[in-house]
Amino acid sequence: ALDCVFHEGDPGETYNIGGCNEWRNIDIVRYLCRELDKELNRSGADSCEKLITFVKDRPGHDMRYAIDAGKIKNALNWTPRHTFEEGLAKTVRWYLEHKDWISNITSGTYRDYYKHQYC
Repeated sequence: ALDCVFHEGDPGETYNIGGCNEWRNIDIVRYLCRELDKELNRSGADSCEKLITFVKDRPGHDMRYAIDAGKIKNALNWTPRHTFEEGLAKTVRWYLEHKDWISNITSGTYRDYYKHQYC
């Protein structure tokens, strides 16, 4: 999508990029838990969904996020290559396969690298 906007979009225009579907936040969390359970062979009491803890909502809490991607579809003829579910599943697998990357981010190594390179 970004490549399409860069090469085909009009300078100064804004394009929302999305999959033209709408999910409640809790449904995305539950879907991610199911994908993790599948990848990690977990079920029942070991299910990731058991880790969900509900807290009091903050004022103005967003129950969902909706994106109207009609402009990029109509103006640039762009549509997602994957469904939202496929994209989430691929993202979960990527993170599980790149634990070293996660470790670098959470350990502070990335922050130090970023400061050295860009500050």
